[in-house]
Amino acid sequence: MAKLQGFEFWSDTLKQARYVVAPMVDQSELAWRLLSRRHGAQLCYTPMLHAQVFVRDANYRKENLYNEVCEEDRPLITQVRIHTDQRLANEKLSVPITCKIRVFKEMEKTIRYAQMLEKAGCQLLTVHGRTKDQKGAMTGIASWEHIKAVRKAVNIPVFANGNIQHLSDVERCIQETGVQGVMSAEGNLHNPALFEGRSPPVWEMAEEYLEVVKLYPPCTLSYVRAHLFKLWHHTLQIHQDLREELAKVKTLEGLADVSKQLRLRCQEEIAKGKDAEEKKGDLPFPHWICQPYVRPPPKEPVANGNSQGSEVKKTVCQKRALEDSDRTADTLSKNKQKKRSRNPNKNFCPEQKPKYIKCEQCGNPKGNKCVFNLCRGCCKKKAYKEVADCPSHGLRFKTKAEKRKAEEDEQKKDEQKEDELTETERSSGSPQPLPDSSTELQEQSKAHLLL
Repeated sequence: MAKLQGFEFWSDTLKQARYVVAPMVDQSELAWRLLSRRHGAQLCYTPMLHAQVFVRDANYRKENLYNEVCEEDRPLITQVRIHTDQRLANEKLSVPITCKIRVFKEMEKTIRYAQMLEKAGCQLLTVHGRTKDQKGAMTGIASWEHIKAVRKAVNIPVFANGNIQHLSDVERCIQETGVQGVMSAEGNLHNPALFEGRSPPVWEMAEEYLEVVKLYPPCTLSYVRAHLFKLWHHTLQIHQDLREELAKVKTLEGLADVSKQLRLRCQEEIAKGKDAEEKKGDLPFPHWICQPYVRPPPKEPVANGNSQGSEVKKTVCQKRALEDSDRTADTLSKNKQKKRSRNPNKNFCPEQKPKYIKCEQCGNPKGNKCVFNLCRGCCKKKAYKEVADCPSHGLRFKTKAEKRKAEEDEQKKDEQKEDELTETERSSGSPQPLPDSSTELQEQSKAHLLL
């Protein structure tokens, strides 16, 4: 069967999907995709996969494409970091290639780049209407004008990404840009029911997500925690004690318990009639309703030639210094200050940090005393496969196997003794005396009966 091209691929394989959940690092895992599909999403992407590890490691493929047994998770696009040429990938692979780009400041440069990808074999293009510098505090507003220009310049389906916080934004974006679909990342994380046009109570989405996680493991605990932080973002600004608790718990049940406590506190506020009070803030709804987190816009330079605006913008973009020579805590980020409080001798200076040797399989730092010279993840897989121990990583597969075998051998010996006793009784025709300890107990029982 010939590989589908452009609009035929979008129409037949992707079912003319318009509502799309973006690929998100450690956040668009199977459970979250299924939750989003239940609430209106028509197409999802996997998180970005490491191309080299994906080709080399069967366990990595299995863990990251666990959805192969889940028919609900279709259609699905896998996102890989491709180092090879786009044209070569299109020629060698039997499935259509899609691409996702950010725009350049120059409209013409963006258009030329999009046309180059189309010529190289891209069958569907997603355009994020922000430049590569528009991140974090400098995120700003995405340019739908750039997206519209790209849509007019290419002959393949285009998805738009940026400025999507409500379903009304989706419809408006499609009308203004002419794209075939709209992708959401941040909006989806704060409200997975965005494509339904609903803003449900946070606990409704949180509890449903936790149920999906139980039904479709495996799911890394850090993923679940991050999702709950996003869903409960506005509420956690008020209930700081539970924010700390959510960061500390180490089990899925613990995360579910914190979410339950947040729900009970919100319901208590509702019972006391605090709905109107909560609307006085900047949020359009009370904090317990799913709604987007809107970052404050970046400060722009003053137009009258005063350099003060430029200095302000420079201050916003500039990262904190790691530390002074006298290790002043004020120069560290809040996260590093917390780490310093737990470990006063911790070193945050990159020049003085030791250079780690890379794992032979995945490239992550290997364990210093690992018997296989691997990171913990790769070491665990190898040790399990070869039934070996790695003390530095706390893995005892060989020890446990030997202990199990010893217990089984002991059990077999006991069974063999019992069989021998039974055989002796059969051959003599009369019951044999029990071992000493049993004989003593038998005599004691007789004595009790005589009394």
